[in-house]
Amino acid sequence: MPGLVPGIHVFLLGGTKDVDGRDEPGHDETKVPQDPAKMPLRLIFMGTPDFSVPTLLELVAHGHEIAAVYTRAPKPGGRGMKLQPTPVEIEARRLNIPVLTPKTLKTPEALEEFRAHQADAAVVVAYGMILPQAILEAPKLGCFNLHASLLPRWRGAAPINRAIMAGDAESGVMVMKMDVGLDTGDVAMAERLPVTDAMTVSDLHDALSRLGADLMVRAVAALERGALQLIKQSETGVTYAAKIEKAEARIDWGKPAREVLRHIHGLSPFPGAWSEIAGEGDAARVKILRCALADASGTPGSVLDDQLTIACGAGAIRIIELQRAGKGPMKAAEFLRGTPVGAGARFL
Repeated sequence: MPGLVPGIHVFLLGGTKDVDGRDEPGHDETKVPQDPAKMPLRLIFMGTPDFSVPTLLELVAHGHEIAAVYTRAPKPGGRGMKLQPTPVEIEARRLNIPVLTPKTLKTPEALEEFRAHQADAAVVVAYGMILPQAILEAPKLGCFNLHASLLPRWRGAAPINRAIMAGDAESGVMVMKMDVGLDTGDVAMAERLPVTDAMTVSDLHDALSRLGADLMVRAVAALERGALQLIKQSETGVTYAAKIEKAEARIDWGKPAREVLRHIHGLSPFPGAWSEIAGEGDAARVKILRCALADASGTPGSVLDDQLTIACGAGAIRIIELQRAGKGPMKAAEFLRGTPVGAGARFL
């Protein structure tokens, strides 16, 4: 998305720098060995959602042999609830790469099948399944994960959402050699980018997906040369990105406007932060997908004008895009043409 990622900073972790950039000479640094005669690498790719696809495509474009793609099994969806393959499976089949969708990797049979690919390394991007120790040790160079945060901040399932919701000023991606812990492996490379108040999860997701694909390709290139340096994560600044729960989605208009905005953007487009518009009958629930800070004030939840400016505990936001139940996303002006909401109305 042009314009969303100004000032990107790229760095290779090594020397005596910790992953948070501080001088810390006590940290251990290791280098992953490689036989220079075996280039390019033979890889297993493990990923599931849209976020993973650019990395798969970049690895293929750079000439790496993808021995197999592991992804989650198709799930029912859409009209007729037909089985829907994952975005990664769709791309892998288009590229004529063998696809595997095991329910578990913990059985001896799964391990034997994994080893049979004789991969130099595995690349893991939002796979969605825990890799047991035996799987992690199967490729001779290890398994390398692309994580969408600046570790050790936001380990876990929802780092993009949590970074926005917490008001973080920056985010990024890191390549990590996996161990059995939750995103605790040694880190090799990272890219940072600013997070602005205008960014939704969708915006940041797409930017990090592209940055991560490029970063992983460069990490794999360093792995080929035997030049990939690993450094342990800092023991300070650890936070966990818990899975988003539906109960978190209701908007609390009593909070300051910037917190409300970040809450809305941190849940957009899914599951979507919601509120209800008070009326004579049943309150109408709407998801608010995009908004901006507004220079106004009033009783929290009250509509201040005819442009969907809503008062918060301190300050106000102006709704830019929203969605009614059973309808598609729409701009505020389009919504107001069908649902007049003027000054004095209330969001609950």
